[in-house]
Amino acid sequence: MPTSWKATFDRYRDIRLLWIFLMGCSSGFPFVLIGSTLSGWLADDGISRAEIGLLGSVATVYAINFLWAPLVDRVHLPLLGRLGQRRSWILLTQAMMLMLVLLIAGLDPSQNLLLTGALFLAVATSSATQDVAVDAFRIDQFAPHEKERLPPAAAMSIIGWWTGYSWPGYLAFVQADRIGWNGVYLLMAGVLVLLMACTLIVREPRTDRDRLQHRAEETYQQRLHASSVLAWITVTLIEPFAEFFRKNGVRVALMLMLFIFLFKVGEAFLGRMSIVFYKEVGFSNAQIGEYTKMFGWFITVTFTLIGSAFNTRFGVVRGLLLGGCAMAASNLMFAVIAAAGPVEWLLVLTLVIDNFTTAFSTVAFVSFLTLLTGRAFSATQYALLASLGNLSRTTLAGLSGYTVDWLGSWERFFVVTALMVLPSLLMLWTLRHRFNHITANAQAEAH
Repeated sequence: MPTSWKATFDRYRDIRLLWIFLMGCSSGFPFVLIGSTLSGWLADDGISRAEIGLLGSVATVYAINFLWAPLVDRVHLPLLGRLGQRRSWILLTQAMMLMLVLLIAGLDPSQNLLLTGALFLAVATSSATQDVAVDAFRIDQFAPHEKERLPPAAAMSIIGWWTGYSWPGYLAFVQADRIGWNGVYLLMAGVLVLLMACTLIVREPRTDRDRLQHRAEETYQQRLHASSVLAWITVTLIEPFAEFFRKNGVRVALMLMLFIFLFKVGEAFLGRMSIVFYKEVGFSNAQIGEYTKMFGWFITVTFTLIGSAFNTRFGVVRGLLLGGCAMAASNLMFAVIAAAGPVEWLLVLTLVIDNFTTAFSTVAFVSFLTLLTGRAFSATQYALLASLGNLSRTTLAGLSGYTVDWLGSWERFFVVTALMVLPSLLMLWTLRHRFNHITANAQAEAH
């Protein structure tokens, strides 16, 4: 049953949401480094669309970070471990990114594209590892009986992500013509220092994780008559995935994984080529920074708060349906811009629709994934599920530049990306009762 609006908004008065917001900023910022800023730099240096699309494929590591996520769940870092399991891993990855960004600031991509790609791959790997720890940090903040707080937590995480992505991204584009792209990356190194300070400020969540993991080790020792070392390895590498399939059943687990993979494939293709599209249509760096970063941030924050309230009151399945339908519509709006040219008011209208889409679909999507995540291995299981959503964005979307060239026009490209949304919407509508049942079971297990 839907909750009252008063009860819905009361859930936002929680200091833990501030910690989640700050960590969301840390999670969103690296996408400035390997996404829009990198695309703008390469485009200004005369790199082809196809090469820009392929270089963007360094983000493929986000689709496979579940492979080393068990280490983030189980390995306690020396010295940094005093900060706690989640914060220590976050700070370590931020320090690695800081060193890499300082190296990137001295590069000329047009002269050494291979080295540029290697360094950005290292940034993406560090960022993907940080994401594992940040997602687990968010999930661990709330006890199992606090499921109703998941949409507000997802909203603050998304708002934080867009803040970490939009504000530094805006700064990068408005300063690019004045200080050059190398200077921009030095500026981004300063942003990383601020984010590291935030990591030291937030509080480590208190969880029952160690006790649950120890219990799993004892179970494996008894069943397999294994040594403590073998039990640790088994629990670290196998149990997080085994528990997910055991809890949901193989058929339902595979169904969930297919839906997660399909849901954002169209948005992924659009996102990879958006900066290149804006430049080719005729928008300036300043306009891109002002409208897609700053204005986009305000719209995203507004709709994310509305979307989280909607999902809290009416459920995540309805939120997924509404967000998915809007996703197709927003992609078609980009086709209109391609036909009309660099019309500012049309860009504003398109960004309003596009950010509405992002807000409703992402809040529901993150909440849904969190409901499916166990408490003993939150980092690993969430990374497994999120990586499926990232798989289409980071691997298939690497072909986005070739797709534009093959279709021969931006209009056709955006129509095709709109159609990519339809399979997941059809699947969601067909299985909506099953998804509601899964959500209800997850909530019932919490009590």
